[in-house]
Amino acid sequence: MDAIVAVYDDWGIGAGGTQPVALSTDRKFFRETTRGAMVIVGRRTIDDFPGKKPLPGRVNVALTRGDAEIPGFTLCHSPEEAAELAKAAERAFVIGGGSIYRQMLPFCDRAYVTKVHVTPESDTFFPNLDEDADWELSEVLQSGEENGIGYEMCLYTRK
Repeated sequence: MDAIVAVYDDWGIGAGGTQPVALSTDRKFFRETTRGAMVIVGRRTIDDFPGKKPLPGRVNVALTRGDAEIPGFTLCHSPEEAAELAKAAERAFVIGGGSIYRQMLPFCDRAYVTKVHVTPESDTFFPNLDEDADWELSEVLQSGEENGIGYEMCLYTRK
């Protein structure tokens, strides 16, 4: 299982349930990378989806403590249950938010991290893999600039 995330220079990922700065290049990378895969997401992140609907072309799994049905999503109530379900998928990605990343990262072998070189105010953070002895930067997949904002799309692997 993999994680995919966009982080700011302080490893912030959002504020108020959304991304304060989002790059269209990163959104395209996310769509192409996760297309056809299983995606594991938390309830609050679903609220930020367009129309609060499942992402098209993917198997959508919600990791939630609640029992209320979420149309278009398979519900899992523990990280272990989600990880077990992901084993049946050819590809599976953890896509947020903050608490879901923290719960699911121990089950991930790779992380696709788009580093967006700005530091807007964030209230939610992704673990800093550059400071984690269990992870290493394997490859910079792409780098560039959009609207004056530099970015790198990085692949981290668990050691």
